[in-house]
Amino acid sequence: MIMRIIAHLDMDAFFAAIEERDNPQFKGLPIVVGADPKGGRGRGIVSTANYKAREYGIRSALPISKAWLFSEEAARKGKPRAAFLPVDFDKYSRVSEEIMAIIHGYSSVVEEASIDEAYLDLSLAGSYERAKEVCEKIKKEIKEKERITASIGIGPNKLIAKIASDSQKPDGLTIIGSDDETTCRELVERFLEPLSIRKIPGIGPKTEARFHALEIKTVKDLKKFSRKQLEEMLGKWGIELYEKVRGRDESPLQEVWIPKSIGEQETFEKDTLNADFIFSRLKVICQNVFRRFSESGFQSFRTVTLTVRFADFQTFTRSQTLSAPTNTAQIFQFEAMKLIMPFLDRRQNPRNKPFRLLGVRVEKLE
Repeated sequence: MIMRIIAHLDMDAFFAAIEERDNPQFKGLPIVVGADPKGGRGRGIVSTANYKAREYGIRSALPISKAWLFSEEAARKGKPRAAFLPVDFDKYSRVSEEIMAIIHGYSSVVEEASIDEAYLDLSLAGSYERAKEVCEKIKKEIKEKERITASIGIGPNKLIAKIASDSQKPDGLTIIGSDDETTCRELVERFLEPLSIRKIPGIGPKTEARFHALEIKTVKDLKKFSRKQLEEMLGKWGIELYEKVRGRDESPLQEVWIPKSIGEQETFEKDTLNADFIFSRLKVICQNVFRRFSESGFQSFRTVTLTVRFADFQTFTRSQTLSAPTNTAQIFQFEAMKLIMPFLDRRQNPRNKPFRLLGVRVEKLE
């Protein structure tokens, strides 16, 4: 039986790294890729921040206005201001294609998980030492050809490989495993136990807070719960979590990526309660989403989901699952309109808060 060896490659601050490479004047500076900060009045969020910008507290998904404030605060302390650059998805996609081509040259089984990360099955390498050599070659080729760096984690499954790739960034190579099965299990559990429970994929802020209330902060703490206890607390996810905290993961590499949803969202230039404006933007978003759905190759969808974010950043998501699959723009837009109506009156917006962001997506694609 062939021993399973999986690698996870994650590009380091991908968008920002490309911009730093292509704009020598910004070399060595904190770089933020995202919306225009407009002197602290900008809308939208940070898409990517390089590691120098992260030292200022700037992270992905942070409101761009806060990122600007953090940059100004650093400047007052004598540090360089961050360079704020717009997102160029076309350029990033081209670089991603080159990187994925390099990866495919080293493994016949590759899951392209996103624009800047991929899983590789290196089981045919036959040993962790040989898998390490392969990954060193991949990192070297990417650095030579694209002049940016990647971090790679190697382990017995996707779960461990992904967590490992994040443990020594940037430009890291982390191996958690052994050719001996018993030793491999021991290494995996020893690696996981001291980690924060947030390192386990699927544990978000709410679940973390729930466990923290029980004095559960590390993976080792979480292992005190039995399978039955976790199932009673979290349902089916509790059973999966029981396996994950022990480093067990049998999920296969998905060579053909199938999207679970197609959506779009828009952050308004100004917070607003103008119903005509909100309806007009909702219509445009629906048209854009439906066009992408039509081009995707899917035949139908069953669920329409609306996201509303108010000026105070309170965010709500509402969904409607249809009785039968559909593929018509009229039904899609009608359902989206029904979902937004309660947010325009006291049913879902009793304090009459203005809208900051609006998003719509279709799910349960067939």
